[in-house]
Amino acid sequence: MPTAWIEQTRPGGLILTAIGGWLGSSELARLTVHDDGTASGPLLSGQVNFMFARPHLPPPLGLLPDLNQGKERQAVIGADALTDWTTRFVVQLAAPNAQRLTMERDGHTEDVLIDVDSGSWAAVYEDHVRWTVRQGGPEALWDTVEEHLGRWQAAGAPPLEGFKVCVTPNGQTIGW
Repeated sequence: MPTAWIEQTRPGGLILTAIGGWLGSSELARLTVHDDGTASGPLLSGQVNFMFARPHLPPPLGLLPDLNQGKERQAVIGADALTDWTTRFVVQLAAPNAQRLTMERDGHTEDVLIDVDSGSWAAVYEDHVRWTVRQGGPEALWDTVEEHLGRWQAAGAPPLEGFKVCVTPNGQTIGW
């Protein structure tokens, strides 16, 4: 969210904005501007989607990484988590620059998350009754997703209306 919006709103004023990512799960946030130049407030949880403005479009993927490379392990959380709106929103918090592709490879469907900026990627697929992840690049993207989802689940998987957005001149945070 642009900090200019906070600067242009008097203390006590409200800002209604969409918060989302490139995985296709977004919500409205109702933020109250405070005297100290910050703003905070809840998500309204309405499973809303808006068309991205051109400056907010994801970067082009370019050439895909070699998905046969990388480290492979059994996944703790499967890609089926990405089918749920709320869970996908939480995944976006863990991997805010990730884009998702789904493709058929080697006789199974792979869900691939790619962070173009960092070059990190994760390919997750189901092999009979277990999920497997193969990941490469400088960051273990799916490890980050599983760790973040694990914290959210350990907190009781609070609904999106229990999340709070805080915006300061130094950035924004979203938590539950």
